[in-house]
Amino acid sequence: MRKPSLFVVTVWALSMIAACNPFAPALEEGDPFGGLIGDQTTIEGFFTNFKNAYELRDLSLYEPLLDSSFTFLWRDYDAQVDREWGFAQDLETTRRLFQNSSLIRLQWNQIITQDNLVPQFEVRVVRSFNLTVTLEQGDVFRTDGNVNFNLSRKDSTAVWRLKRWRDESEL
Repeated sequence: MRKPSLFVVTVWALSMIAACNPFAPALEEGDPFGGLIGDQTTIEGFFTNFKNAYELRDLSLYEPLLDSSFTFLWRDYDAQVDREWGFAQDLETTRRLFQNSSLIRLQWNQIITQDNLVPQFEVRVVRSFNLTVTLEQGDVFRTDGNVNFNLSRKDSTAVWRLKRWRDESEL
């Protein structure tokens, strides 16, 4: 049995090192963002995208979730009245939340009720959640409760968009 020469071993080793670039690892099988971006033509995919938009604090992921006629409603307990705002104000408020927080964790829990308002085109979903927001200066706010979402879409193959959000969180 003949021993390989030092030259052959060196060439072989260099070719193996050259083929392995730690800065460009091999591609993995499947979609690396498979769990990040949900299929928004499904209700669950909509909720996945909503959660990821909040947790990544990314307005470019959040805005496509809203219908252009979007309305946000909440109870002002101090004044004992319901308040609301529309699409533009919600984007601005959410942008400020994302900018001023260092961490947001949103956990969706069970769907309490899901009603087809217009089958395949409009649905009302009431779902419980837990939300933790850590602000840049370190303050931590926790809340839980329910969201009451009206989702709509133009046809059965289109994505679901949030048309109306009634906040039912607990203080």
